[in-house]
Amino acid sequence: MKKISTLLPLLALPFLNGCDVQSQQRIGGIINQVSQYGNPTTAEIGQGLKQALEIGVGNGSDRLSVKDGFLGNLAVKILMPPEAQKVESTLRSLGLNALCDNVITSLNRAAEDAAREAKPIFVSAIRQMTLTDATNILLGQNDAATNYFKRVTTAQLTDKFSPVVQSSLSKVGATRYWTDLASRYNKIPLVKPVTTDLTAYVTQKAIDGLFIEVAKEELKIRNNISARSTGLLQKVFGYADRNKR
Repeated sequence: MKKISTLLPLLALPFLNGCDVQSQQRIGGIINQVSQYGNPTTAEIGQGLKQALEIGVGNGSDRLSVKDGFLGNLAVKILMPPEAQKVESTLRSLGLNALCDNVITSLNRAAEDAAREAKPIFVSAIRQMTLTDATNILLGQNDAATNYFKRVTTAQLTDKFSPVVQSSLSKVGATRYWTDLASRYNKIPLVKPVTTDLTAYVTQKAIDGLFIEVAKEELKIRNNISARSTGLLQKVFGYADRNKR
C-alpha cells in the first residue's frame, strides 16, 4: 500500500514548473490517476496538510506541558546528565536517594514549563511553509514533517526555552538541589569534581522530547483513521486511502 504522503503531492499541481524532472513525473502520474474523481481541491489538500500538522504539534506540546508531562513519560523523562550519573550512583549508595530524586523531578518540571512555549513557534513554521517545504513533506518519509520542524524551529525553540528553563530551575529548586548534590559529591575524597550547565542540558532535553512527541503525532495522522478529527482531514486523508494500492 502506498503511503498517504505519496498521494498528497496534488498540492504542488499549480507549481509543477518549479519542480525537478523526477518530481514532475511523480506528481504528474498521481494527478493523472486521480483526475477522474470528484475529490478534494488542491487548496483543500494543502489546507488539510497544514491543519493536520497544527493538530499534531498542538497535541504533542500540550501533553508535555502539564505536570508529569516529562516526568511521567519514560520516552522523554529527563535523567541526570551523563557526566553526573556516577554522582547519582555514588550518592544513592550513601543513602541520599531523596536528594537525587529531587534533582530529577526538578529538571523535568523545568522542561514542562518550557514546553508551553513551543506551540506558537510550530504554528508559525507551518503557516510560513513554502511550496518546496510542503512538497518535500508530502513526498517524504513518515518523519518528513518532524524533520522539517527540527530544521526550521530548533534555534527558535532554544532561544525561547533557555530563559524559561533557567527561571524554572530556580523556581522549582533545581539549582539548590543540584548545588547540594554536587557539593556533597565533590567532598568525597579523590573524586573528580562535577560541573554541568543545567540550563543548557535541560533545554536540549526538552527540545528532544518535544520532537519525539511530534513524531508520534505525525505517524498517527498519516496512519490512524481515528486521528482525523475534522471533516477536512477525513475528506483529504480518506481520499488518499481510497487511492492506495
